[in-house]
Amino acid sequence: MRIKKLNLKNFRNYAEESIEFTEGLNVLFGKNAQGKTNCAEAVFYLCTGISPRCKRDKQLIKQGADCAEISAAAEGRYGNMEISARITESGREFKLNGNKITRNADILGNLFSVFFSPQELRLIQDGPDERRRFINVSVSQLSRPYYTALSRYNKILEQRNNLLKNRNLDLVYDSLPVWDEQMCKYAAVVACKRAEYIEMLSPLAAEAHAFLTDGAESLKISPEKKYKGSEKELEARLFDELSNNYDRDIRLGYTASGPHRDDVDIVVNGLDAKHFASQGQTRTAALSIKLAEVEIFKRLSGEYPVLILDDVMSELDLPRRKKLVERTSGLQTVLTCTHAERVLYGREANKIRIEGGAVRRGRD
Repeated sequence: MRIKKLNLKNFRNYAEESIEFTEGLNVLFGKNAQGKTNCAEAVFYLCTGISPRCKRDKQLIKQGADCAEISAAAEGRYGNMEISARITESGREFKLNGNKITRNADILGNLFSVFFSPQELRLIQDGPDERRRFINVSVSQLSRPYYTALSRYNKILEQRNNLLKNRNLDLVYDSLPVWDEQMCKYAAVVACKRAEYIEMLSPLAAEAHAFLTDGAESLKISPEKKYKGSEKELEARLFDELSNNYDRDIRLGYTASGPHRDDVDIVVNGLDAKHFASQGQTRTAALSIKLAEVEIFKRLSGEYPVLILDDVMSELDLPRRKKLVERTSGLQTVLTCTHAERVLYGREANKIRIEGGAVRRGRD
């Protein structure tokens, strides 16, 4: 899978621009705050329907414009395709080959992308929300049923939490079993898919980490053990867990158990990475997880995703930079940096200079 051409109109700091990508390594270079990351963000947005940098789509619109438009011509194992998005203050519209996409779930699975930036260190350093976010975005690209189950689970969870705050306790106790029966059905799908994903991710991340560190460090990823079994078994177990804790949840005013509380253990050299890993170890662990994600996409979809590496080279030492460039061989990569020649180490690349939200062809 590869993106051949990206078109931007009133997106971030771009007025109107087209960018052509080649199959291998594409280097977006230039001074800071010129629009390199904005371009990388546009690619990921078309693949997933979400921005890795902001929560509100209207933030993507160029200041003073009414709407932003982005589109990409791409090629995959099923042939050529074009996907586009039009973003306004009030909403957005996606199209695939000219046909309107009516459901968010249908945005996913057309183009695959893996995004890494310095902000991805949150995957290691921050709380469970960040690790769940990573898994949700990755698995949702590969499985529309997962995305649908997750969306429905979250909606019912919100309704359940609202119910728990109701002062009419008779109503609360009578209504909870009805909500729980629906919620547990979707919760079981979410929990099982996550477990399958982490089972694939763990050895691949360990291998990528060993490659980047020349075997000097180890990485281990493991899920919490509380959600194991088939979907039916999990559904029944979760229902019992919720039923046995009505008093606790009413007292707290929210649902204190379920997949929305999941976490993943990340261990570097036998120690909890969140508390004991150095900055360099944290960065390498997060990058290894992303490289493992790339291999999962290849294994499950049959083709590699577009790998986006935003400003990653400046934070790695020389041996790991060289290892990373070597690792990207064979897949389309969009890499942003300030100086192209300082990160290529002799490798051929499509170099694209960005200045003030415009493309300027030329040397580093």
